[in-house]
Formats: sequence, structure tokens, C-alpha cells
Amino acid sequence: MSIDPAITAELAQRPRLRIPAHLGVIMDGNGRWAKARGKRRTEGHIEGVKSLRNLVELCINYGVGHLTVFSFSSENWTRPREEVAFIFNLLRRFVASDLQKLIRNNVRVRIIGTREGLEPSLVRLIDDVEAKTSGNTGLVLVVAFNYGGKAEIAEATRRLAREVAAGRLSPEAITEQTIESALYTAGMPDPDLIIRTSGEQRISNFLLWQAAYSEFVFVDENWPDFDEQSFLRVLEIFSMRDRRFGGIEVARP
Repeated sequence: MSIDPAITAELAQRPRLRIPAHLGVIMDGNGRWAKARGKRRTEGHIEGVKSLRNLVELCINYGVGHLTVFSFSSENWTRPREEVAFIFNLLRRFVASDLQKLIRNNVRVRIIGTREGLEPSLVRLIDDVEAKTSGNTGLVLVVAFNYGGKAEIAEATRRLAREVAAGRLSPEAITEQTIESALYTAGMPDPDLIIRTSGEQRISNFLLWQAAYSEFVFVDENWPDFDEQSFLRVLEIFSMRDRRFGGIEVARP
């Protein structure tokens, strides 16, 4: 993807942008986008995949190291069965059509969330895309699929409890770092910035532990309308934030 020359010229007039090492995105508003246009909700999800492709390319071009997107919540099972099935098939189609491009662009894919309740064929697909991109060293694309932040912490706690019960870990040895190492995101930096689209202003069970000191930016655009201009506007807001991490002042890079 090439950067629009008009946007490049506009960048020259803006303050120096700070690029997050890890960007999290709650991709919200596919259904509302479709409803506003008299379309079916499924058509909104199709457009949402196009926006995801665009965002991946933007992150590559602007040097974002990790991108975590919330694609399917563990709470989304309450949606109509037909819509859930469509979202799952959309994931299959995305992998089938984009895997080779992700490999060419040196993108590593990680899919986090519980695999319980997923069809065996879908689990095999997830394992396959992770294996085929595991050697890539560029952008790490993390897809939170069948994911919930509370469930992630509960699962990490159970894992540590089993270690304690087996005598391999003492309760006194459990630290924040120990818990982090038991999370799905072990080995990854915490998100510097989390974006939520569609005007909603809540975290919705996304990266609860990891977001302790994340900056949040809520935008009005529905996810299918989130484009490069939206991305740059968010980066500009992020660049103006004073991140103190509980302290008094941290010098800006």
C-alpha cells in the first residue's frame, strides 16, 4: 500500500507523530454501518474485513510493532446463530485469501482466546496460520478470537494454581510478572494505545490486565469507515498525551 501524497503533505504540517509499539483496536460498528445503509449486518462484517486489511498495511507502513484486534468476543456467542457462523466463515475466507500476502509482508499472526467450542477444522486453520507465519519478524498481528479478558485472567490463574498444587511454584513466588507469563499475550509488550470505533466508550472485556496503562482514544466512525485519515488523527491525539505511568512526569522521546 502506498501512502497518499496529500496525506504525506499534511503530515509535514503536523507535530512529530509518536508511533505506538503495540496498538489495540476494538473494531466496533459493523452492524450500525450496515443498518445506516439499509444493508444486512453480514455486509457490514465484510466491509469490516476490508478495513482490517487496510489497518494492517497502515501499521506496516508506519512502523507499529504489534497490532491486536478484537474480532470475536466470548460474549458474542449470544448473537444470532447465522451471524456467528458467518463471522467464523469470514475468518476462514480472510486466512485463505490473505495468508500468502501476510507471509510476503513478513507479518506474524497470533490468535489468542480459548479454542474450546470451536470446530476442529477452525482450530486446525488457526494452528496452520500461526505455524506458517511463526518465522516472520515484522508486524505481529494478534487476533483476539473467542476471547474475553476475564476468562483469560481466570485461565492464567488456574494454570498457576496447578503449578502450586504440584509443588512447582510457591504462592509467595507469584508476582505480576508470573501472571503476565501465564496470559495469552506472554512475551508481548502491553498496548500503548487502544482505539475503539463507533462512538462507544467502554473496554468491553478487552485486554483487561494488559490495558492498565494504555491510552484510549474513542472515535465516532464505525469500523468500516476507519481509514488512513482516521488513523493519523488518532496518532496525533496519542502523540499529545503525557504518559506518566503513575509517576509525576516522563520525558517524551
